[in-house]
Amino acid sequence: MNMPLKSETLNANASHACQQRQEATLPTAAELRQQFPAGEVLTRAIAGYRDQIRGVLHGQDPRILIVMGPCSLHDEHAALEYGTRLKALADDVSDQFLIVMRAYLEKPRTTVGWKGLLYDPERTGQGDLKQGLERSRKLLLELSELGLPLATEALSPFMMDYLGDLVSWTAIGARTTESQIHREMVSGLPMPTGFKNGTDGGVAVATHAMQSASYPHHHLGISHAGAPVMITTAGNPDTHLVLRGGRGVTNYDAVSIAKAVKELQKAGVSTAVMVDCSHDNACKQAERQLAIAREVVAQKRAGNTHIKGLMLESFLAPGRQDDGDNLIYGCSITDPCLAWDQTEALIRSL
Repeated sequence: MNMPLKSETLNANASHACQQRQEATLPTAAELRQQFPAGEVLTRAIAGYRDQIRGVLHGQDPRILIVMGPCSLHDEHAALEYGTRLKALADDVSDQFLIVMRAYLEKPRTTVGWKGLLYDPERTGQGDLKQGLERSRKLLLELSELGLPLATEALSPFMMDYLGDLVSWTAIGARTTESQIHREMVSGLPMPTGFKNGTDGGVAVATHAMQSASYPHHHLGISHAGAPVMITTAGNPDTHLVLRGGRGVTNYDAVSIAKAVKELQKAGVSTAVMVDCSHDNACKQAERQLAIAREVVAQKRAGNTHIKGLMLESFLAPGRQDDGDNLIYGCSITDPCLAWDQTEALIRSL
């Protein structure tokens, strides 16, 4: 039996490595921002939105912060229609609520699935980050120009270099709250950031994340010009807890919130709490968000000063649908959402 030559083995290994990983050149963050710039007026407006959110979180503004919108953005036209409606509603209730639109472009997956407009804008499963970056930034600019503060979930730290200047509030999801990389990233973000409780429903992971993100860090990163650099951060003083339930456990009731506040106090971090009315708190049933929102606002009205905000998943059409050729316009292809008429009625009733 003939044994393969050493050179043949090396060539085979190299070929296998090439098949395992392919690379496609992307624009740098600086190039994308230059291609789709945020003008001076918009930049000032976004800085103002961030200050308003800080005011709510730190108790200087008595309004309730509501982060609401589609679970994920897959259709730019539907997103802009939703944003137009939300802007009108936000203006009408601005004396009571500070409304921020969910503009989520990345989707964390437990196993596999569509990863969001940023990664796979055509939803073919092949991925096209160049197109995704361009379409995502263009969409965020168009939504911002409606006069809405925007929120997103920072899944890839690199994404914030490309899009973060257009975002007023950021979430770190339950799966990534424990990640040191995300804690380091948050320590350098210029906007308020909410850490979600762990997937088991416990808040210890989030309190640790808040402690870590409040401190300066030195970490590896990529400059806006595309070069590897050491990034030095100052620490983020505007982090807070987002309660979203977990693994069959809900944590929006008064007892659960009081318990979470005690843990935050013990850790020496902000006791500001936002309640995510969807996800495990709603057991993935969109309409349960209605009762949860009313319950949490009732606690706030009854004097719980630690409750600062709500999160709602809402779109034009109710529920969710599987991705395919004949999609219902304005209906989520990820988690189920409230319909617009349900959303508007809820906000006005609150």
